[in-house]
Amino acid sequence: MTVTLSVSGMTCAACAKNIERIAKKQEGIANAQVNFAMERVLLEYDGSASLERLQAALAKSGFGLHEEAPDKSGDLAAMRRRFVLSLIFAGPLLLFSMIPMTLEALGLAWIPHRFDPMHYPVFNGLAQLAMTVPVMWFNRAYFRNGWRAMIGRHPNMDTLIAKGTAVAFLYSVYLTWENIAMGAHNMFYYETAGVILTLITLGKYFEEKSKGRTSEAIKKLMGLAPKTARIVIDSSETEVPIEEVKAGDIIAVRPGERMPVDGIVTSGQTSADESMLTGESMPVEKQPGDQIIGASINTTGAIRYEATKVGKDTVLSQIIKLVEDAQQNKAPIARLADVVSGHFVHAVIAVALIAGAAWWLAGYGTAFALVILVSVLVIACPCALGLATPTAIMVGTGKGAEHGILIKGGEPLETAHKIKTVVFDKTGTVTEGKPQVTDVVELNGSAIRLAAAAEQQSEHPLGAAIVKYGTEQYGKLPQADAFQSITGQGVSAQVEGVHILAGNKRLMEENGVALGQPVGVSDRLSAEGKTVMFVATDGEIAGIIAVADIIKPTSRAAIARLEEMGIETVMLSGDNRPTAEAVAKQAGIRQVVAEVLPQDKAAHVQALQNSLSNGAVAMVGDGINDAPALVQADVGIAIGSGTDVAIESAGIVLMSGDLQGVAQAVYLSKRTMRNIKQNLFWAFAYNVLGIPVAAGVLYIFGGPLLSPMLAALAMSFSSVSVLGNVLRLRGLELG
Repeated sequence: MTVTLSVSGMTCAACAKNIERIAKKQEGIANAQVNFAMERVLLEYDGSASLERLQAALAKSGFGLHEEAPDKSGDLAAMRRRFVLSLIFAGPLLLFSMIPMTLEALGLAWIPHRFDPMHYPVFNGLAQLAMTVPVMWFNRAYFRNGWRAMIGRHPNMDTLIAKGTAVAFLYSVYLTWENIAMGAHNMFYYETAGVILTLITLGKYFEEKSKGRTSEAIKKLMGLAPKTARIVIDSSETEVPIEEVKAGDIIAVRPGERMPVDGIVTSGQTSADESMLTGESMPVEKQPGDQIIGASINTTGAIRYEATKVGKDTVLSQIIKLVEDAQQNKAPIARLADVVSGHFVHAVIAVALIAGAAWWLAGYGTAFALVILVSVLVIACPCALGLATPTAIMVGTGKGAEHGILIKGGEPLETAHKIKTVVFDKTGTVTEGKPQVTDVVELNGSAIRLAAAAEQQSEHPLGAAIVKYGTEQYGKLPQADAFQSITGQGVSAQVEGVHILAGNKRLMEENGVALGQPVGVSDRLSAEGKTVMFVATDGEIAGIIAVADIIKPTSRAAIARLEEMGIETVMLSGDNRPTAEAVAKQAGIRQVVAEVLPQDKAAHVQALQNSLSNGAVAMVGDGINDAPALVQADVGIAIGSGTDVAIESAGIVLMSGDLQGVAQAVYLSKRTMRNIKQNLFWAFAYNVLGIPVAAGVLYIFGGPLLSPMLAALAMSFSSVSVLGNVLRLRGLELG
């Protein structure tokens, strides 16, 4: 069993790793994946697991476990208020501690003489102490969480902050006591504690604000659902909350309103704007019998429809769940950052202690060693590492959802950028999936109309295509009498006193109808992959109708874009070779594998995978028979209008059925992966370069010494810079 729960109390990527470690130690929990950016944990467990036991174990380390995410609407405002209050005291503290020394060297004095640290260190020290204590009180959460994590032997970023600022504060208190009791002239490090806490809070504020923007795609999707619905009860309309709508209710929707839930039209005609769900910009015509997608917009007419799916079963709810699950799911590239951040805090504490001790033993004194110790503890930040991947996945999958491309997790999103070959199913994927009349040759002025009338009683898909064409061309069709369906050949009927035969060449031959000149036309149409039917009236050839499953309007452009990206395209089809090759030629697909049995499709995909030394193979399909191949492929891409089995088997779903979504998904993957790699590079580079500088490596060679306050500033904004880079993906144009 799996469950996704909300986690509170996390402050950095090390916290996420600690929660995973604690969870995996619990009986019955096989695996735990924590998404630091989304503050959620995905648990895999069996019947012996106890979520209450896990909740208690996490509480000991300062973490909370919740079924529903706690309301955090006030958190950002509270953090901003905490920063402002801290700044009120930290600003004067900085002026009282550091500025006077600079001004003294310039011969200037502008603070009260009694508080001048050069002449009255006791008063100055007490003033700094008075200004530091409120800052530490406002930011007491760092100390509470940090020490709790330390006691639980799972130190995190708060542990580093708490240790560094506490050491600076306590040492300054000791120096103040020396000034009072022994008449010493010590300088203090109160500003190190106060200003560091203020800067870190500012960085956390910007970080939380940026993190909120990464999940806007989910908020937009949730905002699409109407809050009420107008249901029809005893011929009158009653407005009720959306939660009260049940399957089977008849819902009335007026022009301009959103469809409350999924259903089937019972009366009226309209056009529905489904663009926010499918990415398809053109409105879709709706009439009785057609399906309605909840949250789509009723654009023109008033309709009534029967609710079929409500609550969590609606298409919108399923899309939201798919996107949420995708954002929870880790990409393989995230594992490196997880490993590093899991051991990072322990390593930093060790480096800080070693560096401080080394400078002290080298004779630089306690104060200098303290600066080194605090700087190393403060500058180390695994947060940027922890945010680099999940936030990019959140924005990337959200961007895909805006264009009707549902990516079911970090793994398909990451793998898609490696695609070198795309395999397409033919029917319903490259083509419309429904036969349509493409060519008509009429030798008798009424032959096609009469043939369409005869086909009204046929259940064959080709007959349905002819009836549709006839209705569109001639309006209401006459009634057919003496109808007879001849298996494998066609139909026979009497229409308006005329005997009609409509079917293949064999039907004509067995009924003694001479084909004559139309045979040449028939051969040409057959060579184009079309199914040809002859029409005879009273024993004389009267016309030809060609029917074919035509390619989708955007298929050719989609294939061309993939070719431009250097991706090879292949079509797998169970159809005969001439038909398959004709469709492939129209779509621009170069390789065709025809007459493939459904059970052999996966084997063909595997063979392509084996032939590629580098790169991935994607399979695009819509039917039940495509499911094994979708699973076999490195990336399975299902057409949203296809079967549920195909959609469940795929890693990516194209809601609109437009094949241009394949190239868009690959492009989105490439840009997202590039963003993740940039984030990881800068996060690693920041720590690799920052920690040695804080430890005083440059100072050995005559370079600068990094002050703890600058270290705090750099630490805070390393995460913000990663999030800023991620948010650039929101403006990405998929084309």
